[in-house]
Amino acid sequence: MELRHLRYFQAVAREGSFTRAAATLHIAQPPLSRQIRQLEEELGVVLFERAPRALRLTEAGRYFYEHSLQLTARLDDVVAGTRRLGAQATRWFGIGFVPSSLYGFVPELIRQVRQADARVEVGLTEMTSLPQIEALKRGHIDLGIGRIAFDDPDIERRVLANEPLVAALPMAHRLAGRTRVAVAALAAEPFVLYPARPRPNYADHVLGLFREAGHAPQVVLEANELQTALGLVAAGIGVTVVPASVQRAHRADVRYVPIAAARFTSPVIVSYRKDDRSAFLMRAVATAERLARGD
Repeated sequence: MELRHLRYFQAVAREGSFTRAAATLHIAQPPLSRQIRQLEEELGVVLFERAPRALRLTEAGRYFYEHSLQLTARLDDVVAGTRRLGAQATRWFGIGFVPSSLYGFVPELIRQVRQADARVEVGLTEMTSLPQIEALKRGHIDLGIGRIAFDDPDIERRVLANEPLVAALPMAHRLAGRTRVAVAALAAEPFVLYPARPRPNYADHVLGLFREAGHAPQVVLEANELQTALGLVAAGIGVTVVPASVQRAHRADVRYVPIAAARFTSPVIVSYRKDDRSAFLMRAVATAERLARGD
């Protein structure tokens, strides 16, 4: 599948006619029809309901149209950003971050890094810790903010903080009124694990903490997103364990209780390429360390 297939398909879907779409694309109708049939053959589905006087998207066609628009819009943004960087000789600096880090000092870090130098355009990408390593090595990002330690000869890591973990419980849960909850009590409850993938990730870190304490949580459901996991907790599906800073979200339907185990913590780690000693990166790392200390 090539980009032109998406552009041609979107034009036909938008115009509702091969004739009008061909006119807007400045090509003849027969080649356009062949391109759409090639796309349908590659996908293995019919995208259009063809009738003598009507052309409508099928259910599969509507789904493909909506999502292809998102893809091409993202591509347009990338192209515009590339041209902007080239025209202004601006540097691009990419930051990858795990979602749970946004409840702590990371939003302030992002704000300060974005304002540090007008010649540097800062890009943000949400990603779990493991993909950050590959993204760093490929040059897709310059700084990763994660929670899992990985040893890689090409990557430098600095642990900024070890954040306490807390139990997230439904408001009406029998443990919700306690000032602290024991690991054994948590392990006996139905457990919502996140993120489900890619592994290894924060979920494996939590499972490891339970194993070290001699327990294994009863995982009843896995969620990919933190807010999904908290929503499932609020619905009474189970309990989960989150970094203490997540309490800043102030969910009225979830009760957070400290865990009676000093080892139940989660590190906040910055990672970057060992061969990158650019002044801007070093300032960003220094800012992260300062904010993590609470300065």
